[in-house]
Amino acid sequence: MGYELVRVAVSGRDRPTVQIMADRADAAPMTVEDCEHISRALGAVIDVADPMSGEWTLEVSSPGIDRPLTRVKDWNRFAGHLARVELDPPMAGRRRFSGVVLGADAQYARLRLDDGNEVALPLADLRRARLVLTDALIEATATPTRTN
Repeated sequence: MGYELVRVAVSGRDRPTVQIMADRADAAPMTVEDCEHISRALGAVIDVADPMSGEWTLEVSSPGIDRPLTRVKDWNRFAGHLARVELDPPMAGRRRFSGVVLGADAQYARLRLDDGNEVALPLADLRRARLVLTDALIEATATPTRTN
């Protein structure tokens, strides 16, 4: 369809919400029309496959500026920006980390912490990782304006 999956989350019990975050494969900014296109296509697939009993809600969105870091390519793309990470299980007795993204490979995401130390966090243990909204991140992700 020309999109890349960033995250899928299901929340709620009585009427679950399926949350889909996607990027355009061509790296162009996501639009409302893109979200509608994905929603229509996936809604039909989920209806036919019927993986959940009862009623459910589908939400499709872009990851936004302060996006979750779910893929190795995201860790590498946003190297130099601030992120907050939560691990489960903890590493060396610590569950939460905050620092500058240094990139990732197939096994580890790397951060430079506020104290200057660098840590390699096992990707398999990441419970949550998200960019921190900063002026530098806003500038880096701003869509250039066109002038005639």
